[in-house]
Amino acid sequence: MPQIDVNQLTQAKANVTLTQTLLNQAIEKANSDPILAQEAMKQASSEISSALSAVTQAQNLAKATPTE
Repeated sequence: MPQIDVNQLTQAKANVTLTQTLLNQAIEKANSDPILAQEAMKQASSEISSALSAVTQAQNLAKATPTE
């Protein structure tokens, strides 16, 4: 059975949770503070990239681990 790196998946989950918070902040601030909203979107984008990277690493490890 392939090994799955739970730590990588946990990291991805944390990145996604932070992304949700940042996007909610961007939505709330869209009209009152567009600069803050834009910064929140930029940070959310970075968190999405980090989550994708963590999931990709977990997938690659699972593929590389020999099955029994």
